[in-house]
Amino acid sequence: MPYLEFLHISKSYPGVHALRDVSFGVEKGAVHGLMGENGAGKSTLIRLLSGDHRPDTGSEIRIDGEAQKYASTRDAFAAGVIVIHQELQLVPELTVAENLSLGRFPANGGVIAARRMFAEVGRKLKEAGIDIDPRRKVKSLSIGERQMVEIAKAVMLEARIIALDEPTSSLSSRESEILFALIGRLRAEGKIILYISHRLDEVFRLCDSLTVLRDGQLAAHHPTLEGVTRDQVVAEMVGREISNIWGWRPRTLGDVRLKVENLSGDKLPEPASFSVRTGEILGFFGLIGAGRSELTRLVYAADKRLGGTLEIDGAPVQVTTPHDAIRAGIALCSEDRKHDGIIQGRSIEENINISSRRHHTRLGVLSPRREVAVAEEFIAKLKVRTPSRKQDIINLSGGNQQKVILGRWLSEQGIKVLIVDEPTRGIDVGAKAEIYELLYQLAEAGMAIVVVSSELPEVMGICDRLLVMCDGRISAELERAQFNEHAILAAALPDTRTPDKIAS
Repeated sequence: MPYLEFLHISKSYPGVHALRDVSFGVEKGAVHGLMGENGAGKSTLIRLLSGDHRPDTGSEIRIDGEAQKYASTRDAFAAGVIVIHQELQLVPELTVAENLSLGRFPANGGVIAARRMFAEVGRKLKEAGIDIDPRRKVKSLSIGERQMVEIAKAVMLEARIIALDEPTSSLSSRESEILFALIGRLRAEGKIILYISHRLDEVFRLCDSLTVLRDGQLAAHHPTLEGVTRDQVVAEMVGREISNIWGWRPRTLGDVRLKVENLSGDKLPEPASFSVRTGEILGFFGLIGAGRSELTRLVYAADKRLGGTLEIDGAPVQVTTPHDAIRAGIALCSEDRKHDGIIQGRSIEENINISSRRHHTRLGVLSPRREVAVAEEFIAKLKVRTPSRKQDIINLSGGNQQKVILGRWLSEQGIKVLIVDEPTRGIDVGAKAEIYELLYQLAEAGMAIVVVSSELPEVMGICDRLLVMCDGRISAELERAQFNEHAILAAALPDTRTPDKIAS
């Protein structure tokens, strides 16, 4: 009998059937993949498992044969279930050790035993192969480091069932390998790992079994992956075959649209210069921490600039704030959708219109009719899956949130340069293809596109030209005809970045 069972799971929200009669089981000591397009019901299923939401009547979750009746997430935790969400659940102002000790601080006479806490957490992090100082505040960590802290939480709490939602979306290759080793150890200890990911290579490498959801229903359940192909899983996810996810096509490039000269900031060791042409898709690749996001944030003036100049269409522009950047025609879709992209607690309509509202007013009065028209236009154009434009954006899947953010900038008149940082992080294969197609259409319409990505196949698949960064510096520039994995990785790795290897 499966150790974890989902029986006839259904869940409805106002206007949405998120899950319909989903049943499957997972054996003890298995890594079980859970895949599906954004909006397929994966996150809803995990929320039900964690006790965050309640299933509809007739649904049942069993652990070791016992039906679970959660009243809260605390009940799920008591049952041995921990969920590591894609959107991290850490307190930025606290240290790593404090975050990992919340609710169970070691104490002496009612006073927190800080020295013992730091020592214990440091030892457990070391045992897990995670090299992070337990005294550092979470707000000082990179997104990848924060992800590792969340994963460490599950290991330290010795859960029986651990659900990982897109765990490698913010991790470097080295951090991912540490995670994979941890998963192997947990499997050997008899834990169940629910592995939610859009990365097929990871699923086929790690998982013993696989469940695919589509439109809230069970599309496929594979007790073993023997004989199962990647193309088969993609077809099960999207209901159709996708033979070429990248869909790149040549286009005519125009004059230089954005020129960056000697841009410098606190997080860059030396000034950086680059340019991107009208109709071009320029990629930035590098390992996490290489300085890609830091450079693009300086272009957008999201971080303080120490020096350098910008030109748009050959004319100098003064950009000292993001507001200046938008006025100059530069837009940025940040890698951190939750904190820098979406406006939580607000509707899709408001999130799309927030940057372009000055175009919807007359004599200081906002036009609700215009707001509705713009929202509906981009919901339809970008195929945002939602029951209503009034839906709170936080209730959308990651892919649909990304589409709304893109819709925001597309509704802003006069955008000439669009910077997208990790545009498909945590997004399914079908939504990826849709976003790539949108980028091609924008480039063909004359926009200059800058794509920052830590996924090498992605930048090789969709970009016309590629800049590689290493240790905060631009280490190589390659035209599309020069793309090859060895050259790009050689330029990205500090210990192999030599001219002869880049040339090869």
